[in-house]
Order: sequence, then C-alpha cells, then structure tokens
Amino acid sequence: MDCLFCKIVAGEIPARKLYEDEHVLAFHDIAPQAPLHFLVIPKKHISTLNDLTVEDTALAGHILFTAQRLANEQGCEAGFRVVMNCNEMGGQTVYHIHMHVMAKRQMTWPPG
Repeated sequence: MDCLFCKIVAGEIPARKLYEDEHVLAFHDIAPQAPLHFLVIPKKHISTLNDLTVEDTALAGHILFTAQRLANEQGCEAGFRVVMNCNEMGGQTVYHIHMHVMAKRQMTWPPG
C-alpha cells in the first residue's frame, strides 16, 4: 500500500509524534494552519469516513477522545477546532482518515 500515513505508522517516514498507543497515532501537522495543529490517525488503514463500519465505532470514539485529551494537555481548555475531511469535495488529500486539531488562535466561521 502506498499510503503516507500508513508509512508514518510503520516508522518508514518520520513524524513529530505527540502521542501513540496501540490504536492511534498523533503527530504535528507539517503545514500547520494554527499555532497548534496536530493530527490524530488510526493505525488501522481506513480510507475515508465513508469506509467506517459498525466494527470501527470504538476506534472512531477513541480518535475523538484522544484529540480532546491531547488538546487539553496542550493547554487548549479555552477552545480548539477538530476537522475531518471526506473525499475530494470535502477537502481530503490523504486517503487515510485523520482528525485535525487546531488551536491557540481565534477560529472563524465559515472555515472556507
């Protein structure tokens, strides 16, 4: 498989890791859109949100909980944004689901 994030999980491509457990990996974004911008990805390859199955329910919750916990550990109790893009029209560029966590600046709406 030629998946960028799978290669990061496998250690073939370096990343500035923030957190790792048996199910997820969190690392800093290489093109940050906020002073704090990291990604939380599952270690299991799932291409898009449309590819989640009922068997992935606990994993999806773990991704969200990890994002919340890490944001708070990074001092973002006042607020942060989480974003998951799905497919081309949703802005997805890497086809391995991932949650962006952005903070430490005022977020605006709509995001664009």
